[in-house]
Amino acid sequence: MTTPAPAPPAPPGSIRLGLRANLTQFVLLVAVNALVGGELGQERTVVPLLADRVFHLSAYTAALTYIVAFGATKAATNFFAGTLSDRFGRKPVLVAGWLVGVPVPLLLIWAPSWGWVVFANILLGVNQGLTWSTTVIMKIDLVGPSRRGLAMGLNEAAGYGAVAVTAMATGAVAAHSGLRPQPFFLGIAYAALGLGLSVLAVRETRDHARAEAALHPAPRNPEHHGELTTGRIARITSLDDKALSSASWAGMVNNLNDALAWGVFPLLYAAHGLSVARIGLLAALYPAVWGAGQLLTGWWSDHVGRKHLISAGMLLQAVAIGLVAVGTAFPVWAAAQILLGAGTAMVYPTLLAVIGDVAHPAWRARAVGVYRLWRDGGFAVGALLAGALADAYGVITAIWAVAALTAAAGVVVAVRMYETRPRPATPR
Repeated sequence: MTTPAPAPPAPPGSIRLGLRANLTQFVLLVAVNALVGGELGQERTVVPLLADRVFHLSAYTAALTYIVAFGATKAATNFFAGTLSDRFGRKPVLVAGWLVGVPVPLLLIWAPSWGWVVFANILLGVNQGLTWSTTVIMKIDLVGPSRRGLAMGLNEAAGYGAVAVTAMATGAVAAHSGLRPQPFFLGIAYAALGLGLSVLAVRETRDHARAEAALHPAPRNPEHHGELTTGRIARITSLDDKALSSASWAGMVNNLNDALAWGVFPLLYAAHGLSVARIGLLAALYPAVWGAGQLLTGWWSDHVGRKHLISAGMLLQAVAIGLVAVGTAFPVWAAAQILLGAGTAMVYPTLLAVIGDVAHPAWRARAVGVYRLWRDGGFAVGALLAGALADAYGVITAIWAVAALTAAAGVVVAVRMYETRPRPATPR
């Protein structure tokens, strides 16, 4: 699509904002993001067990290096994804992300040493940063301001629903056929299909952001006007604006505890004698509730507001993580995973909606990139923190420490964030 001149006073007649007006492309992008989630889900059950049973990594810090690599790479890529999508368009960034993701399942199949698994996760971080960030930005472009929470709920539900389905499927396959290569065949299929749809069917959405910018009201904060440098946007999102910075902190802590669930919980379950199939079920239960719950919570935040939903969700996550620490059997851990998924569903799409509410359309993609830099940096921070604490003081101490940090994030949001939900239009 030809890049237009700067946005005119009103959107061109061919550009229409809204979910219904862009339903076909929106549904396509939901499907693409499900494939993005599936690419991540292929690791949730199998890779922690590879570290333990194939590569015999006894230290938690060493076993979690793949999550550190993934989180650090994805966080940095998120930042550049927003800037690149503003400069070159959304679709080229999406396609580039899928090209980087194609080798990941092949590397996991053939990895002769743990270093190859870490390298595969560097590529996976780039893949997830480019593709997931871009599908988020494109959906925000399409729907406009009125149904942003619903759009983010659908986006994240598709992605994490696919994480759950794939985690369960790979666990079942691994229980029957071994940890390699069969569980990763799904990842090969996801990458091929995602690349094909992105190249052949997805359309550029940058003009929709320009059309919205032409109609955008003056921001409440005069410093949030459309013409800002990337450095200024990073400062506003990270520090200056109370809603954006609180969202960035909460997002980082959310993914910090997700790193714990991804890398440490399966090893804890295995140490208590659970089978691979049951570990796969627990690994799937959390993102399944998380994914399905977002179908409600994104819409809910459009009606009741963002702030209190986020704060309550973080506190519920803290309770769930504490329940994992005190549990010793499958039923208790299953209940904890359900609660953790519910708390995360309350938080995840709502945080993205906060960014969309506050950021001006002209720099919204870059603000999303900065937020996701902080949020996905939580994977690396969580893996390092949990690994170091588990090696020094035991895995239960590490779990309690993460629970405390998660509760603190809920308190920060309750005290510091202001409500960002757009006021409904006056009825005619």
